Amino acid sequence: MTAARKGSVRRFPAQVQRAIDAAQGRKAGDVVVLDLRPAEGFTDYFVIATGRNVRQIVAIADAVRDALAERGVKPAHVEGGDKTGWILLDYFDFIIHIFSPEARSFYALERLWGNATRIDIPDSA
Repeated sequence: MTAARKGSVRRFPAQVQRAIDAAQGRKAGDVVVLDLRPAEGFTDYFVIATGRNVRQIVAIADAVRDALAERGVKPAHVEGGDKTGWILLDYFDFIIHIFSPEARSFYALERLWGNATRIDIPDSA
């Protein structure tokens, strides 16, 4: 597992970057990308973010959906919701996971996929 150095530039597919930007635009915290390609996962990337409360989790998910829908991209599958503490948006090549702090700790995707390359995304200015 490797972490990106601060200040290093990472290039992601345009849709993944658009999702990251939309999440950060709604003040998502602790945004991490797991590059699952070396781990031969069922998708290429996980984008993992934290919302402080249910309202923010929903707002982050809505912002991601709206930003990608502007480009004609819709999730193939959505799970979770406003009462679960997490929302998953599946776009086939990448999956967005938005968690409450408690749900993120419980599911521990970064540990579960420890053989993936971890890329910490700096908070947007």
